[in-house]
Amino acid sequence: MKRISMALLTVGAAALLLAGCQSQSKSASQSQDQGAKITAVGSTALQPLVEQAGDQYQKDNPKVNVTVQGGGSGTGLTQISGGNVTIGNSDIFAEEKDGIDAKKLVDHKVAVVAIAPVVNKKLGIKNLTSAQLLGIFKGEITNWQTVGGPNEKITVINRAQGSGTRQTFEKLGLKTDKVVTSQEQDSSGTVQKIVEQTPGAISYLAFPYIKGSLQAVKLNDVEPTEKNVSTNAWPIWSYEHMYTKGAPNYQTARFIHFIQSKDVQKTIVPKLGYIPMTQMKVERHVDGTIQDQ
Repeated sequence: MKRISMALLTVGAAALLLAGCQSQSKSASQSQDQGAKITAVGSTALQPLVEQAGDQYQKDNPKVNVTVQGGGSGTGLTQISGGNVTIGNSDIFAEEKDGIDAKKLVDHKVAVVAIAPVVNKKLGIKNLTSAQLLGIFKGEITNWQTVGGPNEKITVINRAQGSGTRQTFEKLGLKTDKVVTSQEQDSSGTVQKIVEQTPGAISYLAFPYIKGSLQAVKLNDVEPTEKNVSTNAWPIWSYEHMYTKGAPNYQTARFIHFIQSKDVQKTIVPKLGYIPMTQMKVERHVDGTIQDQ
């Protein structure tokens, strides 16, 4: 009788285990079907793309809620590293941010964004040399008349510390982070408005924000165009990264794959002023080296 009892117990335990596995599998499947909340925080340069893609994704998947916030690349990397958000948006590699353990993050590149110096069109400045640009941002050149413009005081508008746009511009455009103390703004949208409203202002913006009364400034007679970015003739560009802490969950992976899809890369990405990854003829590594693709 004891042997029979043990056998029955063994069969019963196996049945319970199988039922539990089936229940877990069913629960996981249901959670995928029922949707999720995705919160993406960070780069304001990437924000317009993620917002528009998020709106489209929610239309196709009404049970999924996508929330997009700015704050800068530093904020995005810090928040995703702490596990406080679903996605950390960044214009820089995680390895470039102090205090971030990049090994714990997974990088999902979704586009390329280029950055250019910008002024108000009324100023009449269309081209600067690298030396002139550096002199302006170091505070050594303070009047536009010095570089062929009107007798107008130069007002430098900077992004805040932690901005990926700022880090990219200083690293690849100025080749220094020793710049004049000036206004610092938390978002690209705010910079856009200030330069539009201030005739003597100069700043820098990602291509998607350069429109209306803003003039993108050529450097050394090289025009900031997508074609020049694709070959690195215009070197001030970066990848748009969407970082997850470890492998993304089901719905997050679907959302990122949606942004990387051919349809989005051919429609939303170029329409907003970003450059699809497939158009790049070169690749930039985390150490800054460039190689042909």
